[in-house]
Amino acid sequence: MKFSGKLKYEGWKSYFLPVIKHLKDNFGLKDYQETTDKKPHVLIIDEINRGNISRIFGELITLIEPSKRAGGEEEISVQLPYSKEDFSVPNNLYIIGTMNTADRSLALMDTALRRRFDFIEMMPDVHLVKGNFNEIDVQKILIAINERIEILYDREHTIGHSFLMNVNTLPELKNAFKNKILPLLEEYFYDDWEKICLVLNDEGNFYKKTEEKLGDFEKTIYRKVDTVEIKAFKNIYA
Repeated sequence: MKFSGKLKYEGWKSYFLPVIKHLKDNFGLKDYQETTDKKPHVLIIDEINRGNISRIFGELITLIEPSKRAGGEEEISVQLPYSKEDFSVPNNLYIIGTMNTADRSLALMDTALRRRFDFIEMMPDVHLVKGNFNEIDVQKILIAINERIEILYDREHTIGHSFLMNVNTLPELKNAFKNKILPLLEEYFYDDWEKICLVLNDEGNFYKKTEEKLGDFEKTIYRKVDTVEIKAFKNIYA
């Protein structure tokens, strides 16, 4: 499920299953299953910070607290507006919200939401990037780029491992840069081409710098190189 304030979308199974596995392996979901006679259920809300949490949850924001769920020490229930039935949140329901720290709406996160959730930081995992071909180490590319982004921008805007995780050939690497990484950097450092080139340790391999003149007006223009050579990628972490 994805919140956008107005719309709800069904999520991708391939995206959510690794999240569930991570929580089962590292945060007690498996242990909880062994101590209850009810099967645990997981509700994953993608980009939870994009919606108006107060309006989405309403009175349920209080009911999701562990102590106020069904069977809890301070169990609370509410009457549903249409059926008039009493409703409480079961104690075997896990609510997982994902968010991108690069999203500026995170700064406006509802205080009520912050108090009722544990926040677990998940930074890019470079060990999931294993591509190594044509004497190019893709993992080193990601490490070098993110180290520079952290200095020139901030750590919240570092590039996720998913951009390069399944890159195993030179054409795939070129495609990832052309369609994903370069457009993202151009968005991060809008019109600041020097910083983009610093992130890539670029010496004219990704962007060609030219001086254009029209009458008395001069301007430095950066244009993407049509064919990116192998040396451009190796030079990123050289």
